[in-house]
Order: sequence, then structure tokens, then C-alpha cells
Amino acid sequence: MIAPIRPLAVAMGDPAGIGPEIVAKAWRSRDLHSLAPFFAVGDPRAIEAVWDGPVARISDPGATAAAFADALPVLTVADAGTIVPGQPDVEGARCALDSMEFATGLTRSAAAGALVTGPVSKSQLYQIGFTHPGQTEFIAERCGISKENAVMMLAGPTLRVVPVTTHIPLAAVCDALSIELIVAKARVTARSLTRNFGIESPRLAFAGLNPHAGESGAIGREEIEIVEPAIRQLRAEGIDAVGPFAADTMFHPRARALYDVAICLYHDQALVPLKTLHFDEGVNMTLGLPIVRTSPDHGTAFGIAGQDQAEPGAMIAAIRMAAQAAERRALADAEMAAGAA
Repeated sequence: MIAPIRPLAVAMGDPAGIGPEIVAKAWRSRDLHSLAPFFAVGDPRAIEAVWDGPVARISDPGATAAAFADALPVLTVADAGTIVPGQPDVEGARCALDSMEFATGLTRSAAAGALVTGPVSKSQLYQIGFTHPGQTEFIAERCGISKENAVMMLAGPTLRVVPVTTHIPLAAVCDALSIELIVAKARVTARSLTRNFGIESPRLAFAGLNPHAGESGAIGREEIEIVEPAIRQLRAEGIDAVGPFAADTMFHPRARALYDVAICLYHDQALVPLKTLHFDEGVNMTLGLPIVRTSPDHGTAFGIAGQDQAEPGAMIAAIRMAAQAAERRALADAEMAAGAA
């Protein structure tokens, strides 16, 4: 794999969670997994509290290349106060937020080739005034993208899923769904699968909302009144969209071979199959942004923080996917520029 022109920025997440540990373990496995150069963003003491490996404190992303072979480069942006693994506090939340914002800014300015974000505690962030449903929405806002045009996709080796609605109560899903919302999310998904993954004609399969996809209206009309019209509109635009299908038949191996992404209508409809299949290697990628952003698809795991038990597989996968997407984008942009010339 050819590395992106710029190193990746990896925001460590909550310093009391497993983020620092899995970032360090990812660096330790850099050669085994052919990882592109990256630098961590946050308080280096959070890594030193859980790892005795080499750390290189840098002041500029440009110093990453020289340090990466021998030590984990860390760019300090905030003081997390007293760091105790497994014991989150508001100082750590401020550090996590500052790190995420700074890493996003570095990526937007092209000082970093892509953004990878570690797990944060939303309950801690809410205590310091954080008002977004999650990191996805925060980063989209910082990139000037509306929430309708920012899409959360979860990806593993054999499955990609997109939830049309995300962090809202299940009781609110029906009111939130609309033809316009589904079409907007699907358009972004199709374009991004081409740009980030090189899939020329992405195949989108839609799940129904109700059991058995509503059974022709017998147990729900959302499929007839919302999902099917959205699919017809997408097909009229040239997007390969099919469904809606009963969600309980969409995720076995033969079904997964027939599509490139499953478009699901609510959070758990998408995340349960993804995490069942790829719990230790699932990646959250935000589609529709002017930058590449990924994240391991798991939480802070405060209960095992500092105990050397955290599996780095999802962080490694997030770094690898971010680098590959950034490379594809760079190649596509170069080809477009050459064609224009």
C-alpha cells in the first residue's frame, strides 16, 4: 500500500479509556499491518500511563515521518489533568474534545492526510457543553457539511452498513424517516463508495422498517409510502438500489454477496449485524465529508482501561481504511487534474 502524501492524524479519544492503549498497540503493529505513518493527537501522558514503549513528542505533523520508524509520534494539544485509566472526568473530556477538534483542523488544512478518531465518552462530553449526538455530527459541522449530507457507514471485511437514522430513540424513527432523507443519504453513500473504495457502480440494498418488510402493508406501510418511492427515485437517477427486504434475511453470507452496502433505517438494525460479524475490526467511516474520517467502531471500555486487555484490531482497521481511502482520493484527483490539462 502506498501511504498518503501526509501522515494520518489519530485523535486519542478519552484519555481514561482504551484509546491511548489501542493507538500505541497499532503503532507497535505498524510493520505487521503495513500501516501508513500516523501521529497521535492528545496528551502523551495518557499513552505513557498504559504503555512503556517509545514516544516521540512532536510539535508539527511534518516531524512524523522522521520519528515513526522508532517511536510513536504524539502531538500535544491539551492537558488532561490527572489521568487514571478507567476513571473518566471532565478534564479528560475537555482533552478529548480539544484533540478531536485540533486533529480535524489539521486534516481540513491538509497538514494531515486523513483523520482517525478514538473512542470518547459522550456522557462526559455532555458535562462540558457538547451538544452533538456524536463525533460524526461534530466533525461534519466543523467541515461545513449538513447533517443530512453526512452519512455514518460501518464497515468490516464482509459487510458495510449505513443507518439512515442514528442516535435517536426508536420511538422517533418513524417520524424522522422521509423519502427525501433516504434519497439524500443514499446519494452520498453511492458517491462515497466510488470515491473512497473504487466501486464504480455501487449496489445498495435497502432493509424494510417493519417485520417482513411490512408484508405488503399488512404490518406497516412505511415500506410502501416511504422506502419504495425513495428506491424508485434513486433508480431513476441511475443508482443501483434494490429492496426493501426483510431485515432478518439480509445478512447471511449469500445475501451479503449481492450488495456493496446495506441501507438500514435505524441504528441497531445496522450495527447489530456489523458488530456480530466484525466486533474486533469494525470501522466507522463518515461519508460525504471533504476529508477522510474513520474511527474504530467501539466505545471507551473504561472497565478494562489500563489492564493491557484492549484489542487494537478495530483501530488498526480504521487507520488502514483511512489511508487507503485517502490514497484513492489522491489518485482520482490527480487523474482528474491530468485529464483537465
